[in-house]
Amino acid sequence: MANKWVYLFTEGNANMRELLGGKGANLAEMTGLGLPVPQGFTITTEACTQYYEDGREINAEIQAQINEYIEKMEEITGKKFGDKENPLLVSVRSGARASMPGMMDTILNLGLNEDVVEVIAKKSNNPRWAWDCYRRFIQMYSDVVMEVGKKYFEELIDKMKAERGVTYDVELTADDLKELAGQFKAEYKEKIGQDFPDDPKEQLMGAVKAVFRSWDNPRANVYRRDNDIPYSWGTAVNVQSMAFGNMGDDCGTGVAFTRDPATGEKKLMGEFLINAQGEDVVAGVRTPMPIAKMAEEFPEAFEQFQNVCQTLENHYRDMQDMEFTVENKKLYMLQTRNGKRTAQAALKIACDLVDEGMRTEEEAVAMIDPRNLDTLLHPQFDAAALKAATPIGKGLGASPGAACGKIVFTAEDAENWNAKGEKVVLVRLETSPEDITGMKASQGILTVRGGMTSHAAVVARGMGTCCVSGCGDIAMDEANKKFTLAGKEFHEGDYISIDGSTGNIYDGVIPTVDATIAGEFGRIMAWADKYRTLKVRTNADTPADAKKARELGAEGIGLCRTEHMFFEEDRIAAFREMICSDTVEEREAALEKILPYQQGDFEALYEALEGNPVTIRFLDPPLHEFVPTEEADIEKLAAAQGKSVDTIKAIIASLHEFNPMMGHRGCRLAVTYPEIAKMQTKAVIRAAINVQKAHADWTVEPEIMIPLVCDVKELKFVKKVVVETADAEIAAAGIDLKYEVGTMIEIPRAALTADEIAKEADFFCFGTNDLTQMTYGFSRDDAGKFLNAYYDAKIFENDPFAKLDQTGVGKLMETAIKLGKPVNSKLHVGICGEHGGDPSSVEFCHKIGLDYVSCSPFRVPIARLAAAQAAIANK
Repeated sequence: MANKWVYLFTEGNANMRELLGGKGANLAEMTGLGLPVPQGFTITTEACTQYYEDGREINAEIQAQINEYIEKMEEITGKKFGDKENPLLVSVRSGARASMPGMMDTILNLGLNEDVVEVIAKKSNNPRWAWDCYRRFIQMYSDVVMEVGKKYFEELIDKMKAERGVTYDVELTADDLKELAGQFKAEYKEKIGQDFPDDPKEQLMGAVKAVFRSWDNPRANVYRRDNDIPYSWGTAVNVQSMAFGNMGDDCGTGVAFTRDPATGEKKLMGEFLINAQGEDVVAGVRTPMPIAKMAEEFPEAFEQFQNVCQTLENHYRDMQDMEFTVENKKLYMLQTRNGKRTAQAALKIACDLVDEGMRTEEEAVAMIDPRNLDTLLHPQFDAAALKAATPIGKGLGASPGAACGKIVFTAEDAENWNAKGEKVVLVRLETSPEDITGMKASQGILTVRGGMTSHAAVVARGMGTCCVSGCGDIAMDEANKKFTLAGKEFHEGDYISIDGSTGNIYDGVIPTVDATIAGEFGRIMAWADKYRTLKVRTNADTPADAKKARELGAEGIGLCRTEHMFFEEDRIAAFREMICSDTVEEREAALEKILPYQQGDFEALYEALEGNPVTIRFLDPPLHEFVPTEEADIEKLAAAQGKSVDTIKAIIASLHEFNPMMGHRGCRLAVTYPEIAKMQTKAVIRAAINVQKAHADWTVEPEIMIPLVCDVKELKFVKKVVVETADAEIAAAGIDLKYEVGTMIEIPRAALTADEIAKEADFFCFGTNDLTQMTYGFSRDDAGKFLNAYYDAKIFENDPFAKLDQTGVGKLMETAIKLGKPVNSKLHVGICGEHGGDPSSVEFCHKIGLDYVSCSPFRVPIARLAAAQAAIANK
C-alpha cells in the first residue's frame, strides 16, 4: 500500500506524537476518551519532510489523500466544502512533536467565500457573525499563507473604528464588517496581484503549504536552536471542523490550565472571552476575564469543563494547558497539552503529583526540564528597596523575576543596545514571534496588551525572562518611542523596573538581589542526588564562586584556572617582571613574590571545599595576555625592571603570535620555563599542608592538572618537575599528603594517544571548549561571524560550543576513555568545558562513563538534575 499521509482523529492516539505531532496525537487521544472534540484529520510530519524533499511542493499522492479525507470529514460532519445548504468550515493548525508556542500560525474559518457567507448569515440569522468570520479569515489567510503583514489590516480596522466612533471590534455592525471584508480583499489584491481565492480546496492546500513552510521560518529556527528540536522532525497539520465562539453572547472561547502555571498551585486557572475566537485570547488583542466568571455566564458548560479538566489531568498525570470554545452554550475541546510552567511551578507540581500518588519520584525528576532551573536562580528585587518604592502601574505578573534597565521600544533596538553592554527592558504594545531575538536580549519585557497566555507571557516564561503583560494604563506612542504612565512621559533610554511575579512597574532603578532557593527545590534535588551516578563539580577560581557552588550542591572543583588569580593589581606587576626577566634567577625572584598570593588563594579554596576534591589547572594562556598595553603601565614596568621603555616594548612585541590559541601556552610554558610549574606546585602543596593540619578530619588531596598536552613525553617532562618539587615540600613538612597529577584532554592527538598518556596521568579531564575548537578548526572567538550562515544553510543545527558535538568531539572522548582505562585502572575522568552544564551533553557524559561533570556555579543544579535524568532514562 502507498504511504499513509493522513489520519482521522479516530485513527490516532497519544503515542503517535512523532507522526501526528503533539496537537494531533492529543486530539486523537481526547477523541478516544469520548470528550467533545470537533472532528477532523491530521496530515503527518512525514508529509512535511516529503514536502521539503519535493522542493517545497505537496506531491500528487499526498494531495489525493488530503482530498479523500476531506470527503471522509464531510461524511462525519454532514457538511460539505463550499455547499449552498450546509457548508463545512475548518481551522488549520500546525502541531510539531514538541510544543512550539506562537511559532506556527493558525487559520480559522477556512472554507468561506462570498456565497458561503450569505448562506451562513441566513441560516444563523446572524449576519454580523458571518461577516466577522469572513473578515478574520481573509486577514489570517493573507497574513499566514500569503505573508501580507497583519498591520495593514489592523490599520484598516482601527480606521473604521475611529470613523464609527467605537472602541472595540465587537461594536462594529454587520454592514461595517461586510465593508471591511471588501477593503481586506482589495488590500489582498493590491499586495498579491490576484483575487482572494474562493475555492475551499484551493484555500486548504494553500494553508497546508503555509504550515509546512512555517517550519522553516526564521523564528521557528531560533526557537528550535534554543530548545534542541531537530529540523528533521517536521510539523504535522491539523484540519478540524470549526466550533464558533463568536456567534453571539451565548458563545465564547478560552484557554485554561489545570494548575497555576506560575506557582503550581492546584486550582483551575485561565481566561475566557465572550463572543470571540481563540486567536483573540492567545494574541492578547482584548484583555479577557478570569475563568471563574465563566461559571456565572455558562454554568452547564463550565461544570462539564471542570469534569473534562479532571479527566485529562488524571489521564496524562500532569498539568494540562487546554483551549476550548463554547458555541451556543455547548463545550468543544480544541486542544490539550502538558502545560508550560515556571521553574517554581514545575517543582511544586512534580512534588504534588508524587504526594497525590500520581507519579513516582523517578517520574517526578524526569518531568522537570533542567534548563528551567536557571530561572529559580534569577534575581529578585532587594526587599528593603522594594518596600520603599511605590509602583507607578500594574500589569499581570506573567513571568517571574525582577528586571531593571533602560527602556527600548523595538526588538532590534534591544539587540543593538544589549550588544553595547546596556541592560534594557523591552516595552511593546504586544509582542509577536518576530520579536524573539529582542526578547532574548532584554532583562525584562513589558506589554500594554495581552493576558497571562499571550505570546509575550508564554515565550518569556520559557526563556526565564521577567515579563509583565497587559498594563492597559500605558498610553503608548511606539512611532515616537515614548509612552505615558501615571502622568509621566517615558522615553527611550529612561530607567524602569518591573516585577514579573507581582506585575508591579516602578519608575527608575530598584536594585536586584540573587535568588534564594528552598522548599520543593530541595526535595527534587534530594531525589535527583539519590538516582544519579555522575558526580557534579564546579569551575571556580575564587572562594566566593566556590562557596556559591557548594551551596548549590557541587561536590568538588573540577577546574580552577590559576591565571585568573594573576590579574589583581599587586600580583600583575610581579608577573610582568617574571615575563620580562632575562635570566632564570630573575624569573625565580619574580615568581617568589607571587608564591604567597597563590598559596593564599589555594588555601581559601580548600577551606571553601571542606575536604572535597579540588583540581587546579596550571598556567594556560599565552604570556602576551599579561603584558601591559597602556604607555603609563609600560613605563612603570620599565622602571621596576631597570630597563628602557624601548627594551620592554621589544619584549612585548616578541610575545606577539599569529595564532595564540595554538601558540606558546599550556604545558608549553612549563616546558620553556619549568620555574613557573615549580612555583605553582609549591603553592598548591604548601596550601594543602596548612589546611590539612588545621582540619585533621578532612582529606585534602590536591589534583594538579597539566593543560594542553599532546604527547606523553611532554606530560612526563612537566610531571617530573611537579613530583620532585611536591615530594621535597612534603618531606620538609614531615607530613603524609597524597596528591595526583593529571592532564586535560583538549587536543585531538591527546585523545588518540590516550593509552600512552594514561600511563603517566592519574586523571583525564576533557577541556571540551578547546577540544571542540581544535577538532573543528573553528576559533571559538570568531565562529559567531559565520555560524549563522551555517544554520541558514542547515549545515549545523546548533552551536558546537554550546551543545557538545557527540558525533565528532564525542567520538574523541569515547576513544580516550576506551584507550586510557585499560592501561590505568585507577584513572578517573571528567569534563570541565562549558558543556558540563548543558543537559544533553551531561546525558552523553553519563552514557560514555565519565566520573564527573564540572560546570559554572549557577549551572550545578541543572547538571545534578540532568545527571539524574540520564541515569533514570538509561537504567
